[in-house]
Amino acid sequence: MEPRKHEKYEALIYRCHALAPVRTVVTHPCDETSLSGALDAAVAKIIKPILVGPEPRIRALAQSLRLDISAVKLVDVPHSHAAAEKAVEIVRAGEADALMKGSLHTDELMAAVVQKDTGIRTARRISHVFIMDVPTYPKPLFITDAAVNIFPTLEDKVDIVQNAIELAQALGVSLPKVAILSAVETITSKIPSTIHAAALCKMAERGQITGGVLDGPLALDNAISREAAAIKHISSAVAGDADILLVPDLEAGNMLAKELSFLADADAAGIVLGARVPIILTSRADNVRTRMASCAVAALYAHARRVAASEIGKLPKV
Repeated sequence: MEPRKHEKYEALIYRCHALAPVRTVVTHPCDETSLSGALDAAVAKIIKPILVGPEPRIRALAQSLRLDISAVKLVDVPHSHAAAEKAVEIVRAGEADALMKGSLHTDELMAAVVQKDTGIRTARRISHVFIMDVPTYPKPLFITDAAVNIFPTLEDKVDIVQNAIELAQALGVSLPKVAILSAVETITSKIPSTIHAAALCKMAERGQITGGVLDGPLALDNAISREAAAIKHISSAVAGDADILLVPDLEAGNMLAKELSFLADADAAGIVLGARVPIILTSRADNVRTRMASCAVAALYAHARRVAASEIGKLPKV
């Protein structure tokens, strides 16, 4: 029996039904896809949107699309740059638990996020994760980083992996399996990604990366196909059953995600981690299901972080 397409996203969205909607700042929702996407997620009770942008323009757009925004909080600012700054300010004030990109450039939003004195950076490296719903793969497939870090260093990859592990745990994967991708399975100085893979695995052994099982270098086939791994006599807990694919660089990750989307009928929900709150980066090409899944992922992650913070607060002081 063939697997039902996109059931993994449906499961993520279903999990949000038991949770309170997450307060989400929607930055400059001035086109149909960004405004309707936020309102669809609100109707599904995944998020509680706070719209930030030019009020007359947003109200006119809503009226033209016959969308009811009468019950939605709307913060008026003159343009997209001001919207990005105001959205980050709202997060800094503790009035929102997630940030959602509207119809402005990603660079413009992220510039406000990473501002030294007014942004919402943490000590952790900011990175992007695609949560892929691939019909031919039995579980969600996390790909990182395919959108933020162009040529990550070894130190960058430590944070990139840790971000992805914590996201996978928030989505119900108790011990994520991380495949560190390269072109080959052997370690060689001629291919720097294999050196990074070896170092990351040793760092995990020494507790510098926690919460997951790492293996690499692995070629893509050995990471996701048990048969391919067996043919090459690769025996590990990760080979053939990866949850997370750590790519060598942005180019490789971007190509991989788009190949899965356009050749394997996969959907690619996306989220940015490493800031104070999860950041939902949607694309104009995203369908309704993908937008809803991105909101669901952010909501589940935000709830998991809140629970973890409350548990830490319960620990006795020493």
